[in-house]
Amino acid sequence: MKGRPFVILNMASTIDGRIALRGRRPLKLSSEEDFARVHRLRSECQAVLVGVETVIADDPKLTVKEEFVPGASNPLRVILDSRGRLPTDSAVLDGTADTLVVTSGDCSGTFEGAEVLRCGVGRVDLHRLLRLLEERGVEKLLVEGGGTVAWSFLGSGLVDLFQVYIAPSVLGDSQAPSLFAGALASSVEDLVPMRLQEVTVLGGGVLLTFLPDTSGGPLKDEG
Repeated sequence: MKGRPFVILNMASTIDGRIALRGRRPLKLSSEEDFARVHRLRSECQAVLVGVETVIADDPKLTVKEEFVPGASNPLRVILDSRGRLPTDSAVLDGTADTLVVTSGDCSGTFEGAEVLRCGVGRVDLHRLLRLLEERGVEKLLVEGGGTVAWSFLGSGLVDLFQVYIAPSVLGDSQAPSLFAGALASSVEDLVPMRLQEVTVLGGGVLLTFLPDTSGGPLKDEG
């Protein structure tokens, strides 16, 4: 879309839609085949974005592993951190790739090893952030979660492609973090319609690829 990068939302979950254990404890879901796919996807994007909660819980490097994509360049690592809570020993501050920490305008925090961008009042303004990333040459942005960040992008109409790897397992804990965490839907009109584009069996699980449904027709309650 003109004026902002193409946004790919990529996640992994259990069959019942859980992305971590209760208390945000990490839960390995992707198979080796899916890990390879994710690293290829990172290598095709100029920036990869996660929320600070994901960094606190998982401490990801958000780089491209040589074993999956030999000779690939690392994307810009973008961390959404409205209140400046990023731990100073986070792997994203290790200097192996450029890192941009995006805070709200009223946060004064700085982070050694990262550039800081203050964008928005009280919380990060995603629309403005995407425009600024586009100005920096980011044509494709990969969003990797967690659930609150995923909903912020999807609920704001800022996702152009959504891919979710469904691991062959069920957690069975309704209190565990889910794929999307946002405002409560009060009616069927609050649902975000998606159109299934592709189904791929991958490493014992299944990869689902969705596009936004722009047909304009409301979802119907068949009950």
